[in-house]
Amino acid sequence: MNTIELALRVFIVDDEIPARNRLRELLGDCNNQLALDIVGEAGNPQEALDKLAETPADVVLMDIRMPEMNGLELARHLQKLDHPPVIIFTTAYDEYALQAFELHAIDYLLKPIRLGRLFDALNRARSAVPIQTAILQELLPEARKQLSIHERGKVHLVPIEQVLFLRAEQKYITVRTAQREYLIEESLTALEKEFSALMVRVHRNCLVAKSAIVGFEKGEGENDGAWLVKLRDVEEILPLSRRQNILVKEFGKN
Repeated sequence: MNTIELALRVFIVDDEIPARNRLRELLGDCNNQLALDIVGEAGNPQEALDKLAETPADVVLMDIRMPEMNGLELARHLQKLDHPPVIIFTTAYDEYALQAFELHAIDYLLKPIRLGRLFDALNRARSAVPIQTAILQELLPEARKQLSIHERGKVHLVPIEQVLFLRAEQKYITVRTAQREYLIEESLTALEKEFSALMVRVHRNCLVAKSAIVGFEKGEGENDGAWLVKLRDVEEILPLSRRQNILVKEFGKN
C-alpha cells in the first residue's frame, strides 16, 4: 500500500520583494520532485509572526540581514509559536559566521541561491527539529531589539526601548511599559546580562531601564527609611535594595 507524502509547508521571510520572488520560482522548480506548499511570505518580522500564528509552516526560509530586525533574532521570537518551524537561513555572511552555523548543524543557503542546494536543504528539513533558543543566543551575542510576548496563540513584539522595568514573579517575568504589563518566561539573570547597557538591577527581583529613572524618594510605613525608585510614565514606585543605594548618589551626580 502506497503512503501519500504530505506536502512540506514553506514560508518565506525577506524584506526584498525580488528575493522573495526568486525563492518562489526556485520552490516551484523543486515542487516537480518534492511535494511543497508555499503557505505565505512576509517582508518584516511582525508580519511573519502574525501570519505564521494563523497559518503554521514546517519550514521558514529566512534572510539574515534585514533592516528592522536581524534574522537570527526573529528566529528566537519564532520559538514562542505553538509549533515552531524549522529555519533555513539565506545569507551572504562571511566564512567565520558560516563556520558557526556548521558547528551547530544549522542549515543555510548562500546567496545567490542554487536550485540543487535549496532542494537538498528542504529534503533535510523533513527530519530536522527547530533551532534551540540557546544556540541562537550564542550566534547572536548582542542584545535583542525587541521582546516577544506570547498571548492568545499569537506572538507580539515589544521594543526594548519601551520597557520601563522587568520584575521576576514566581516563574514569570513581568514586562512593564507605559501602556500595560506583559508576562514572559525567561531568566532575570540572563536578561540582566543581555541588557546590561540599558538596564540596572534595583532589587534582587527587578531590573529597571536606566532611561526610565526620574528620581528617588525615602519610603514611609513599611518602607520607612528605605529608598524608592521613581519612574517616568507610571505611578508605580519600586523598592531599592540597600546594596544598590549607590544608584542614588550616581543619579545625583548626573
